[in-house]
Amino acid sequence: MRIHCKIVAIAVCFGVFLLLYFFGGNATDEPPLKEVAKEKHFQSLNHIEDIAPAKEAKQTNEEPQKPPKLIRKEPKLSSRGGGNVIAKTRQKSEVGRPGSKVTRAEDVMHLAVVACGNRLDETLNMVKSALLFSIKKIKFHIFAEEDLAEQFEKGFSQWPQTVSARFQYSIYPITFSVGNADEWKKLFKPCAAQRLFLPVILKDVDSLLYVDTDVLFLRPMDDIWKFLKAFNSTQLAAMAPEHEIPKIGWYSRFARHPFYGVTGVNSGVMLMNLTRIRSTLFRNSMIASGLSWENLLHPLYQKYKNHITWGDQDLLNIIFHYNPECLYIFPCQWNYRPDHCMYGSNCKAAEEEGVSILHGNRGVYHDDKQPAFRVVYDAIHEYPFEENLFQSLFYPLQTKFLDTVNTLCGRIPQVFLKQIEKTMRAVYEKKVVRRVRLHE
Repeated sequence: MRIHCKIVAIAVCFGVFLLLYFFGGNATDEPPLKEVAKEKHFQSLNHIEDIAPAKEAKQTNEEPQKPPKLIRKEPKLSSRGGGNVIAKTRQKSEVGRPGSKVTRAEDVMHLAVVACGNRLDETLNMVKSALLFSIKKIKFHIFAEEDLAEQFEKGFSQWPQTVSARFQYSIYPITFSVGNADEWKKLFKPCAAQRLFLPVILKDVDSLLYVDTDVLFLRPMDDIWKFLKAFNSTQLAAMAPEHEIPKIGWYSRFARHPFYGVTGVNSGVMLMNLTRIRSTLFRNSMIASGLSWENLLHPLYQKYKNHITWGDQDLLNIIFHYNPECLYIFPCQWNYRPDHCMYGSNCKAAEEEGVSILHGNRGVYHDDKQPAFRVVYDAIHEYPFEENLFQSLFYPLQTKFLDTVNTLCGRIPQVFLKQIEKTMRAVYEKKVVRRVRLHE
């Protein structure tokens, strides 16, 4: 009986223990199960919220009406010759860029001159002076009588190859597109009127510097070429004043026709944007609607031929009298003539900076009226190409200039020598730097 009671008591205790364990275990495990479910629920919500903005962003960035852009994959290049392929591709792309053609065109400057009669040596000396100091290559457009053409070619062929490589030239016959050719040819000096027809003849040339045969460059042509970029939207040509002082200027005292400004302009050095000239209608005193350059020349000459003294220069003065907004005026140092010193020094720019372009009109290179001009001409003429500029050009020039100090123009030697010395130093320094780089 006692054993039976003990067994029953043990069974009851065991049963109670099982019940406590069962209820206690469920109570302990239930909260963690709920937390896990809740955490999974929040994770799923967060995942959905992350996906939604991404889809919205994708939909916002895409343009549904346009097909997706194709991504061009560059082929993998082997190490053999790979660099060369890339270099060639870049070179082609650079050449093909808009504006590259213009850049190449800007590397060449165009200079025109008209030579007739006995102007061969003068013209060759002018070309020589331009080549001595200029930096960019020059294309010379030489308008000459037939018998001079072969002599120009012979003269150029005698220059060193290093010099010939720096320029090109074309020789043209003397031609006039309108009016009587013989009449044009005899206007003022032989063939001088040819310059009026340059915009008509040189249709493939955008800009050009025209100079008379009796002009000498004492600094790089590149410097006057830069004035083209100084033109405003209406300007299409540039010249220097005929005189600096109106009361002693020729136009202001004697002209019987309209002229530019107060003293007129001198056309011995004339910078032109030919493209603008060809596309402009010029005001005049004959037709109210305006005339193109080519259509203006002959009627203008017919109207004023009995009133002009300096031929084509007078016609240019008349044109720019009625169209002053088309003309850019550069300082007198870019067209320095005996008139600037024979009546006393009246070109302040030349006194300060020196002569940039020397214009020996009045025949002063070939007589003794103004020996200062002749000394410069002879020094450049006698200089052997490729010799030292200081030893073979500047020092002889400086020495010979001492003989002119008692003359009207020679008494201010710094006007003639300052700029050319500065130019020679720049050329010399450039050569030294080039040689140093070659030996590095």
